[in-house]
Amino acid sequence: MLDELHGSCVFTKIDLKSGYHQIRMKEGDEWKTAFKTKYGLYEWLVMPFGLTNAPSTFMRLMNHVLRAFIGKFVVVYFDDILIYSKNLDEHVEHLKLVLDVLRKEKLFANLKKCTFCTDRLVFLGFIVSAEGIGVDEEKVKAIKEWPKPTNVGQVRSFHGLASFYRRFVKDFSSLAAPLTEVIKKNVGFKWGNEQEKAFNLIKEKLTNAPLLALPNFAKAFEIECDASGIGIGAVLMQEGRPIAYFSEKISGAALNYPTYDKEMYALIRALETWQHYLWPKEFVIHTNHESLKHLKGQHKLNKRHAKWVEFIETFPYVIKYKKGKENVVADALSRMYVLLSTLDARLFGFDYIKELYVEDSDFGNVFNACEKVAFGKFYRHDGFLFRETKLCVPKSSLRELLVREAHGGGLMGHFGIAKTLDVLHEHFFWPHMKRDVERICEKCITCRQAKSKIKPHGLYTPLPIPSGPWIDISMDFVLGLPRSKRGRDSIYVVVDRFSKMAHFIPCHKTDDASHIAELFFKEIVRLHGMPKTIVSDRDAKFLSYF
Repeated sequence: MLDELHGSCVFTKIDLKSGYHQIRMKEGDEWKTAFKTKYGLYEWLVMPFGLTNAPSTFMRLMNHVLRAFIGKFVVVYFDDILIYSKNLDEHVEHLKLVLDVLRKEKLFANLKKCTFCTDRLVFLGFIVSAEGIGVDEEKVKAIKEWPKPTNVGQVRSFHGLASFYRRFVKDFSSLAAPLTEVIKKNVGFKWGNEQEKAFNLIKEKLTNAPLLALPNFAKAFEIECDASGIGIGAVLMQEGRPIAYFSEKISGAALNYPTYDKEMYALIRALETWQHYLWPKEFVIHTNHESLKHLKGQHKLNKRHAKWVEFIETFPYVIKYKKGKENVVADALSRMYVLLSTLDARLFGFDYIKELYVEDSDFGNVFNACEKVAFGKFYRHDGFLFRETKLCVPKSSLRELLVREAHGGGLMGHFGIAKTLDVLHEHFFWPHMKRDVERICEKCITCRQAKSKIKPHGLYTPLPIPSGPWIDISMDFVLGLPRSKRGRDSIYVVVDRFSKMAHFIPCHKTDDASHIAELFFKEIVRLHGMPKTIVSDRDAKFLSYF
């Protein structure tokens, strides 16, 4: 709604007085508005609040009355009218035209709430000026002075008010993730250190919110997007100035996407959010994932990629690759805060490593050199030392703890040396990391007990002949068949190894193990009883809960 204000520097706001009450009820319909009092029943002669079609009726009236000016020098939202112009002389003419129409239509304004011929005013909760759009100081003051929540309702109210200004805050979804967890259904109220930090950090970010530029549709737009473990982020820009920020906490299956897919998903969500800006004219996509440069040249795509590429190709875009250290804005949206906040939440006393940098034999000199400016690839952030986007870990027990966590902690599967090293390399840096990983992995007791040594295969011999029918069976799938009228595209084949009798059971390629097990009991066990042995290949359906 405010996107058309670019280039304007003089503004007027007109607020209608009791807008709904300036619309007369249709004669004969007054009875529909009847309300009961102790003195009897009364009916509204003008349109009251609370009628289902009242908002649309009033908005339709305003659009009809000001139809000649909307999109040229007027923005209207219910009873709020904004008049914008490029200079004062032009503005006086625009103002006169609007007032004449309001007088003709007998619509009256509330003078106390009107603002005339100014370069800066509050409209719909935003500060509107020639420089751009900012947050309303009064609303930010309310957020800043918001007391610590004591129940879910108060958290939901704070989150709702803060979300109104989410377009001004980098990585809002990741910042607010601890609060989002609290307001989920069937989750009891729990206010811990993570929630307290998120609560205070959102207050700080909104207090220092940037001024967003107004879009100029005559110039090209630019998008920077990036993704991290739990969130995606993007920024819409023109000539280096941000127009809007976008962020989203990813959940469900998206959490398991590889890095390439998360990068593409961030791009897709950004395009969906800002498509009204991007469709008319060619724009630039900046990314630090080099493989996105070759998006148009890929010949083999899975279903998800094909769907995404089909959507992306509806836009007139150009992709430009930026190294991660150059793509500072989007990286900051998704990485830095997530890493530090996660470590601080999971490792008690994590802040103590700040004190170890000064005298550390690996990072002491570099840490001192980065006191004021970056030193090569190293720089300081919040008292921590980073090498590009990786946290530098000084010599301490923390190194061993991180290796053990990456190897066998949480959801880690006691990976080998190479995979454990890859997990650590994504977020951390210290000299001779490989040597530390090798030493700790080789001493892992769980790995020594569980991982048997691979022995050479023995001599292949034929399976023994069963002693009777349906004691020993074999099973497999025939896939890739034309789809039947009922949508079946595969056959589940079960063969008795004694009599060679076979059952051919139609099914879907996408059926999971539980459905195949159901077919097995329905079509085989019901007729022939339970077999003693089953021969099959290592299909995922058989290796699952079958």
